[in-house]
Amino acid sequence: MSKIIPPGQIQTEKWPILHQGDVYSFDQETWHFKIFGEVEEEVTLSFDQVMELPKSISTVDMHCVTTWSKFDTTFEGIRFSEFLKLVKIKPDVKYVKLYGYLDGDWFGYSANLPLDALYGDDALFVYRWKDEKHDWKDITPKHGYPLRFIPPASFYLWKGSKWASGIEFLTEDEAGFWEQRGYSMTADPFTEDRFADEDYKPSGFNQRWKQEENNED
Repeated sequence: MSKIIPPGQIQTEKWPILHQGDVYSFDQETWHFKIFGEVEEEVTLSFDQVMELPKSISTVDMHCVTTWSKFDTTFEGIRFSEFLKLVKIKPDVKYVKLYGYLDGDWFGYSANLPLDALYGDDALFVYRWKDEKHDWKDITPKHGYPLRFIPPASFYLWKGSKWASGIEFLTEDEAGFWEQRGYSMTADPFTEDRFADEDYKPSGFNQRWKQEENNED
């Protein structure tokens, strides 16, 4: 069955590399994952504890705000819902912020998402992948190793976090890293919901994906 590409997107078979800041160098001894916010009790997990959680495999489409779309990439990882089982969230929680490493700050990157969009198999913290041209392989450091959140295809890819480090549960929606810089709070690729102000566009936006398309591991 043919895929529907969102408006303004260009299909690629590659997995382009785009990220903010430096590349995290994995250290298993210091790596940790925190679940906090509007929960009865915060939880902090070691790398081994995270990797002991039940695993899932899901095939997803990725749509980047810089205008590329990649269909049918298969990931292995841990569903968001598995982390949700580890805490008791407080009443009226409707949103989350997903965190990731950025320039030495363990929680420097963040993205906001509605909680009700994250219960399915397509909301996954991933550590390895494959597609038609690649057999199973670990995601690389530039792609977010050892753990990266891939959002459902109903969101632009910036709503995921490379070098994932935590989940914060919220009762009110709260802007993340790119949302604070003019990007959309809701980020629906099928309505070209890229920016909070439709007249806003960062310098060089249209060319960025072309510059990065061949920069793939």
